[in-house]
Amino acid sequence: MDESIRHHNPNPILRANPLSKLLFWWMNPLFKNGYERQLEVEDMYNVVNEDQSETLGNRLEEEWAKEVERTKGGKRQPSLFRALFRMFGFEYLLLGLILLLEEATKVIQPLLLGGLIRYFTPGSGVGKTESYLFAGGVSLCALVLAVTHHPYFFGVQRIGMKMRIACCSLLYRKSLRLSNEGLSKTTTGQIVNLLSNDVNRFDQAVIFLHFLWVGPLEAVAVLAILWHELGPSTLAGFAVLLLLVPVQGWMGKLFSKFRTKTAKYTDERVRLMNEIIAGMRVIKMYCWEKPFGDLVKKVRKDEASKVKLLGYIRGLILGPFFVSVKLIAFLVYLAFVYSGGILTSERVFVSMALFQAVRLACVLFTPFAIQYISDSKVTFKRMQTFLQLSELPSTEHGRHEKDYSPAKNCRIVIENVHAKWDKEVDQLTLQNVSATVESGRLVSIIGPVGAGKSSLLMAVLNELPLLEGSISVTGRLAYVSQQPWVFSASLRQNIVFGNKYEKAKYDRILKACALNKDIAIMPHGDLTLIGDRGVSLSGGQRARVSLARALYMDADVYLLDDPLSAVDAAVGRHIFENVVQGYLKNKPRVLVTHQLQFLKEAEQILILKEGEMIGKGTFKELSMSGIDFSSLLKSDDEQTDKTASGHVTSTSGSHHLQRSMSHEPQSKLHESSRHRLHSTSSKSHEVINGNLRFSVHESMRGSELSLTSVGTIGDEFSAEEVQLPEEEERHQGTVGLSIYYEYFKAGAGIIKFLLLVFLCLAAQGAYILSDWWLSRWSNEEEARYSALERHNALLAEGYYATNITIPIVDTNFNVSVFSGIIGGVFLFGILRALMFFKVTVDASQALHNTMFASILRSHIGFFDTNPVGRILNRFSKDIGHMDDLLPVTFFDFTQCALLILGIVGVAGVVNPWVFIVVAPLIVLFVIIRRYYIRTSRHIKRLEGTTRSPVFSHLSASLQGLHTIRAFSVQGKFIEEFDNHQDLHTEAWFLFLTTSRWLAIRLDWLCAMFVAAVSFFCVVAADSLNAGLVGLSMTYAMTLMGMFQWGVRQSAEVENQMISVERVLDYSRLPSEAPLEAPNDRKPPPDWPQHGRISVQRVSLKYSTDTPTVLKNISFTIEAREKIGIVGRTGAGKSSLITMLFRLVEPTGSITIDDVDTLQIGLHDLRNQISIIPQDPVLFTGKLRRNLDPFSNHSDDALWKALGEVQLKNAVEDLPHGLDTEVSEGGINFSVGQRQLICLARAILRNNKILMIDEATANVDPRTDGLIQQTIREKFRKCTVLTIAHRLHTIMDSDRLLVLHDGEIEEFDAPHLLLQKPEGLLRKLVEQTGKTETTNLIEIARKSYENKNRDDINEEVQASNLAEIMRAISQHDVAMTIEELDELRMAESKEKEAENGTGDKEEDIEDAAEKVSREESETKDPVQDIGGKDEDLNVDVGEMDNGVKSVDGPTGETPVGDVDDEVESEEKSKLLADNGKKADDLDVDVGKVDENDEANETENLLSKDEHRK
Repeated sequence: MDESIRHHNPNPILRANPLSKLLFWWMNPLFKNGYERQLEVEDMYNVVNEDQSETLGNRLEEEWAKEVERTKGGKRQPSLFRALFRMFGFEYLLLGLILLLEEATKVIQPLLLGGLIRYFTPGSGVGKTESYLFAGGVSLCALVLAVTHHPYFFGVQRIGMKMRIACCSLLYRKSLRLSNEGLSKTTTGQIVNLLSNDVNRFDQAVIFLHFLWVGPLEAVAVLAILWHELGPSTLAGFAVLLLLVPVQGWMGKLFSKFRTKTAKYTDERVRLMNEIIAGMRVIKMYCWEKPFGDLVKKVRKDEASKVKLLGYIRGLILGPFFVSVKLIAFLVYLAFVYSGGILTSERVFVSMALFQAVRLACVLFTPFAIQYISDSKVTFKRMQTFLQLSELPSTEHGRHEKDYSPAKNCRIVIENVHAKWDKEVDQLTLQNVSATVESGRLVSIIGPVGAGKSSLLMAVLNELPLLEGSISVTGRLAYVSQQPWVFSASLRQNIVFGNKYEKAKYDRILKACALNKDIAIMPHGDLTLIGDRGVSLSGGQRARVSLARALYMDADVYLLDDPLSAVDAAVGRHIFENVVQGYLKNKPRVLVTHQLQFLKEAEQILILKEGEMIGKGTFKELSMSGIDFSSLLKSDDEQTDKTASGHVTSTSGSHHLQRSMSHEPQSKLHESSRHRLHSTSSKSHEVINGNLRFSVHESMRGSELSLTSVGTIGDEFSAEEVQLPEEEERHQGTVGLSIYYEYFKAGAGIIKFLLLVFLCLAAQGAYILSDWWLSRWSNEEEARYSALERHNALLAEGYYATNITIPIVDTNFNVSVFSGIIGGVFLFGILRALMFFKVTVDASQALHNTMFASILRSHIGFFDTNPVGRILNRFSKDIGHMDDLLPVTFFDFTQCALLILGIVGVAGVVNPWVFIVVAPLIVLFVIIRRYYIRTSRHIKRLEGTTRSPVFSHLSASLQGLHTIRAFSVQGKFIEEFDNHQDLHTEAWFLFLTTSRWLAIRLDWLCAMFVAAVSFFCVVAADSLNAGLVGLSMTYAMTLMGMFQWGVRQSAEVENQMISVERVLDYSRLPSEAPLEAPNDRKPPPDWPQHGRISVQRVSLKYSTDTPTVLKNISFTIEAREKIGIVGRTGAGKSSLITMLFRLVEPTGSITIDDVDTLQIGLHDLRNQISIIPQDPVLFTGKLRRNLDPFSNHSDDALWKALGEVQLKNAVEDLPHGLDTEVSEGGINFSVGQRQLICLARAILRNNKILMIDEATANVDPRTDGLIQQTIREKFRKCTVLTIAHRLHTIMDSDRLLVLHDGEIEEFDAPHLLLQKPEGLLRKLVEQTGKTETTNLIEIARKSYENKNRDDINEEVQASNLAEIMRAISQHDVAMTIEELDELRMAESKEKEAENGTGDKEEDIEDAAEKVSREESETKDPVQDIGGKDEDLNVDVGEMDNGVKSVDGPTGETPVGDVDDEVESEEKSKLLADNGKKADDLDVDVGKVDENDEANETENLLSKDEHRK
């Protein structure tokens, strides 16, 4: 699908001659380009056929299938190792022969060195010519090593790469076939981990496996040679060698064991970080930084303790390796000397060189091989477990889309289906479901949250296994999922989905899905790249892209899982008419919906409840059947007219539906419908999923697709801006010294650092000193031996005495000094390793904590402009490098660097002639390294950038798995995955070849150095002795391999220090304001008491270089007011939330109950405002922690909150109740249930101010009604601000705040705003269509009338209360109580007459009881009556449906807000004023007749005129 990743640049290795391949000359053009400019993807060489992902994947798939077939019915498990061995075994074994040649050369070279040293031994008889031949032989061996080493390493690394590619391809193919049962046994994280970490073991394991047989062979050869030279004392050294191998192997296994434990902690930390970053906005608004911070710190602490242990084990592996040769030599020479042997320079340095050769193979590479074998066993086991997970029944149509021809008589037949997701659960997901969908017919499926609607579609898609019954589908399926799936590619690629692009068809589909306007304003039109998960699109746009993709597939049968919930009224209607009933009208369609106004147009309706089909038929049939249809519709009169997308069904139909239900009296129905209509104040808050998303970039654009401006259907949708993610900042050039300084500062103070430096120098000093002492000792022994020989020769000739002085050699002294030095080497070597790993792991721990603290306190804008993956990368990959790779690489580099300096220094001091060659070699080395580093850095960057798409594609495929399988495009996705893998392989192949290009050149430099040292020794023979020649030559030979390794490690350290640099970048992010204010600025503990919000001259911009989104706005919201916030896309609605929560710091003044919120701590403010966000966010962990992370509430309180949102039963049914584990993203709860859990959170917080971002997307009207009912009841004493995405939900608010372009356009009661013909609200309402406009005006009118009637009642009340207050002032308490009783009785009668149903009788009786109780307890008459006044006000308010205030906008004081704490004089004045206003209005409330609408309207109009 993504053509952009393909380029044509044939690989020159195909045309290279053998010499060019051997020396990697064919790479020269790439290095030239890389030195001159930055390398791009187009510069990389194409993958050769044998490395292609498709080829390797197909071969391994065949071999694995054979393996599975062979083990069927048998006890033996299928083995992935055997399958891979059949593919690569022979090629791998051949490479072992090259390794054998290399190791043989390492054994021969010391023997030639022995001949060279003999030339310097007095009386050896080796001539000058022979010495030159020996020097030439040593030099030739160095060249052979340089030539053989690299083809072997390149060959085995390439095989490791192929194994990795083949396994990745096989695992991806398997993941596309996993059944739901299989998916339940794994996670996306585990699959990504298998493909990212586990398979990487192959890259390393293959390098060392051959040493398991080459090592022992080499050891036997060396033993034979040394036995000849040193006799049985050799066994002392080999005993240590043999002991070291199992010890190191055991350490390796221990390392693997702890590695597995560490991986669990790392997985947990990364998963936790992923959730925290994705849900950061919610965490900040809920003030949950501390519990999540503590959680991460705890997991990281556990992880760090294991990482430190791993570091120490590594230190104990690498430390002894450093000193092992010295220890072996010490024991051998000790045994040899004390058994009477003469320690000559030849013996010393030949044996030393042989031990050096065998040490590498036996002490380092063999334990590595054992470690990687145990690692690989774990990997194979994990991969085999995954490959044996259950699959869906094989459907081959995924690979043969081209052969497809349209089916005739397309249909779906569902017969008596019983099914369940989890075999262990008794309850069925679906039972007794039958239906037939013929061509040209629309079948709608409705039902409450969790009824099994989506599961039925899954059963049709073959995703849900059937227990009974059958489903047959004729024709090709297309499926639109409930949560739209978009992958990271261009918009066109998302829609065309790998099919041939046909412009006419494409344009027709764009128009039908109302996407053309959106595309018109995108930066690159439909070729605009949209980020991972479609992050740069709004929810509505994602839904329409997903729908357009289904249409473009041109399938025969369409399954639509609630695609209309994410779009607004007009777009929803447009899509229904132009797509469902337009473009697809001749095809069988199944539409799951909560938007019940569309049901009339369906040929058949299926009603599901708890998985069972409780009704089937047409709208008319179901209406008359007596089924509990009404509970699904919730409010038949108005909810059907204005649910979900606001498209209006004719009211006559609804009334017909009501009349048909004979079991409910007509009068009661009429009453309940009227009552519901005026009580929707805080009930009708439905959300449209994704319209205002709290995600990347959304805060910058405000609510998406909210109240879209619609004129002519299809052409006039206002387009939405698409904002692309910012490019990640990349540092150029080398890593500065300041980064190294910060790194070591984080891990060690100045004392620790100096101690580390001392240990490093001491270990290296002791190492060189031990060799120098051996040289001195062997020279002494040789001189003594030579003198003795001459002395004995003269005696043999007959002389009785000679004048030859025989030097005295104190062997015991030499042994003691040598023992002390070796002890020092051992001690310092181990201490250096342990100290180094402690410092580096401490640095990693400290830098992680600093970065996490910085991230947690950074501005929300940071999360809006950086994708989750980018931030997560620092916590996973970069911290992983710092924990795992950087310490060992840095240690290795430090050790190599000190050894190299020591070698060159010793060789130069012994023979100053060497410096003549060293100078130009150093110049050459610097040039080559600089030339290499520049290209290497580009390739490292390309390797990183080409790896990401592999995992993005895998992640996207797993998210859209059902869609991919429904569309049968598995073949295309496998091809796409292979393309991504090939691109990464191009970069990895270059990484391997560039490393070899450098290494072979450095080894040639070293071979020249060895040749120079050996020939200069012969030239300067007069001034040298055997010991010094042996010392300098042994050191020079050690340089082979080590030098190129040290240089490559230096480049690797620099590359890995980039991770430190990136972590440090995120440790310095700008921070938000303090969480807690100083004591002198802290608000009172009981603040806020009322919830009055005053905003004066406030402006808001998201950053200095972005436009102002709120422009100098001012408004006041009285306590307990219910405010609706409306406006077109980008008007600034979501910015109001940002402003009130101070997610971005505004300018101006915001006060809540007279406290300036800009001056207090962020937690002081945010803890006092509840929010129900649009997207319900749940975090992994116990359900209890999701409701109450601070454990502030008892279990009873939690159960009560769950009961109030109707979730108590559902949670009680779960095995662990409140301790039930919430899955990643909360997917084990339905979207509706997640929403209810968020509502329960708000209830538990019990704050005076509630913000609702219309949080009822994807829930049925019944659940929606429940949410609104709960909000109305639980928050009636709160100030409620609702951001509206559909107008009908806020038409009964006290006032509407209408925003336009960041400014307040209108702010008044909805009814009054609708009277303005040119008003913005009026225009928005008219754009919803004629019928809906009538409906909305009616809601606003009735709501306004009810509120004004309530106002008048309260005004009369106030007048009566004023009389009571006057009586109190005259101390006539008896009269006061009489008056109060009369007032209570009068109110009771009036309400009964007005309601006609006695709905509120209980409230009045409760109030009466309360007043009576307080009368009996009266002590202070004034205080007591004040209390009654408050109670009475509240109860009257409750009778009038919780509407508390006298029309706020006209400036009258809300009576219901008069609090106990207000002084009685102020009360009297307020009440008297209101009483006066009531008198002035001259309206007799008693005359307002409920059944006489004309009287009602007349009175209202008179009141309006009076106000005006």
